[in-house]
Amino acid sequence: MLRTPPIRILITDDHAVLRSGLRLLLDREDDLETVAEATTAEEAIDLVCAGGIDLVLLDLEMPGIGGLEGAERLREEHPDLAILVLSMHSEADDVRRAFAAGANGFVLKTAADEQVVQAVRAVSAGERYLHPALGAALAQPTPSRGPVDALSPREREVLRLLALGYTNQEIAEMLVVSVRTVESHRAHIMTKLRANSRASMVRHALEAGLLDDERDQPQ
Repeated sequence: MLRTPPIRILITDDHAVLRSGLRLLLDREDDLETVAEATTAEEAIDLVCAGGIDLVLLDLEMPGIGGLEGAERLREEHPDLAILVLSMHSEADDVRRAFAAGANGFVLKTAADEQVVQAVRAVSAGERYLHPALGAALAQPTPSRGPVDALSPREREVLRLLALGYTNQEIAEMLVVSVRTVESHRAHIMTKLRANSRASMVRHALEAGLLDDERDQPQ
């Protein structure tokens, strides 16, 4: 009888103690295997691109682009990848934004060991997992949201800089990314906002209060 290969897991968190604890927890299960660790979302993206990973455990708050944008990029580049967010935050808006970014599941760092294992197995099987303690929070009415709320954190920053008058090249230099990446963000922003011009994007930025602090305007 052939044995089913274990679920290959990448743990992404900037706290070494937490990563070690998760590795011990997951590796004691016959059907789970930690194959890599990362301290930032950027490292996670590179490791997933190298292959051999079925599921990414992803913290929301880390140095660099953070978990939300990391989830969004991973989902865009690897549609079949399982993404499980593991976070200290239990606010309903954090959960909604994580799922909107492409996460398959959301579990709290305070979860019992068996809940983490259950979440890993569920999202690996293509299911959606939500930590039981978060159900009541999500049942509350969703506050009124504007179009800009649909943007990822990086897209909001690109929108703000575009509205301040910076060029694609200048934004690329400020964010330490390629011009092509900025152009891609700009295209996604225009699609999500249904904007057909820079003036329309500026209007959305103004309405969302992204330009309330004008100290960063180019001279």
